[in-house]
Amino acid sequence: MKRDLFKIVKKSEKTKARAGILSLSHGDVLTPIFMPIGTQGTVKSLTFTDLEELNAQIILGNTYHLWLRPDLDVLSSAGGLHNFSSWKRPILTDSGGFQAFSLTKISKFTEEGVEFRSHLNGEKRFLSPEKSISIQTIIGSDIALVLDECLPAEITYEVARKAMERTIRWAQRSKDEFEKLRLETNHYNNLFGIPQGAQFEVLRRESARLTKELDFSGYSIGGVANGGEPEETMYSQVLSQTEILEEYKPRHLLGVGTPKDIVQMVARGIDMFDCVMPTRNARHGSLFIGVGDSQYRTLRILKNENATDFSPINENSKFIELRTYSKAYLRHLFVSKELLAYRLATLNNLEYYLNLTELIRDKISSDQFDSWWEGFCEVK
Repeated sequence: MKRDLFKIVKKSEKTKARAGILSLSHGDVLTPIFMPIGTQGTVKSLTFTDLEELNAQIILGNTYHLWLRPDLDVLSSAGGLHNFSSWKRPILTDSGGFQAFSLTKISKFTEEGVEFRSHLNGEKRFLSPEKSISIQTIIGSDIALVLDECLPAEITYEVARKAMERTIRWAQRSKDEFEKLRLETNHYNNLFGIPQGAQFEVLRRESARLTKELDFSGYSIGGVANGGEPEETMYSQVLSQTEILEEYKPRHLLGVGTPKDIVQMVARGIDMFDCVMPTRNARHGSLFIGVGDSQYRTLRILKNENATDFSPINENSKFIELRTYSKAYLRHLFVSKELLAYRLATLNNLEYYLNLTELIRDKISSDQFDSWWEGFCEVK
């Protein structure tokens, strides 16, 4: 493992927060960072030039969806997802296991992998650790993830232990296939392990220790945001693992979360985030609006009170559209189901999220994070 993959340039004195540089094949990424979700090779309603203007340094692609459509033959012919989508900056791909579990009516996890039926046409497919790595190699992502066993929110300790142990075995198989394909293809990317453990802290710690022993380039902590758990439980689950994982390796948290969660998780040692919240909420008319540098609020654009609010969507935005179009006009677009509504709301939310991680980096770099992070909150 190359130790110069991740360089920490500044650390908090009182928390585990750090600002760093992640050096990948398609460019450097300054951390902490939020990765917009590009499930099917696109961040919904935006172009790659929009993403560049937003200063999205890295996006997330979805192995499951890209495998089904456009399919591997198309991606291979195109020379990978970067060429296919015209996105030249880094890409992280997940393993596809979560979607095989969550999007299909029939899925079965065995020691060999997960059998499922495509949500598109019912076709039977089988995803093994080796197959997941093979797909991600064809996609050509800068960071690939091992296949892990996904679990529902409420499970017993015995079920969680068996899944955690299987995930470790799959992690070893994923790494073996990754190293074999790297030699065959000469494609240099990085493989992240996935510490799991559900809601059980003893399993969280054991999973972190066992995953660490496999010596991955970095880590993507999983199974935290299953829904319903108290904030402090979620925060402690992450801290129990970042206390064990090597400091000099990057740490990604899968599927989290709100702006407050991001600030809290940075304080607990997380460097990279992805979540559908800013883009999905945007498509439902829910906008994130900054209030100074320590608060934010959620604007429900469809509320009647916005029908005659002719103030700009965001007067401080870098996008002229958000500085010019009014909240009343955006509400009208949503009511009329005009496609422009989704683009404007998505630009607004991703700009807020990416500005937030830039603010966090600045706070860490200027030694202000320790006196700032605990007061960061949503305006109720």
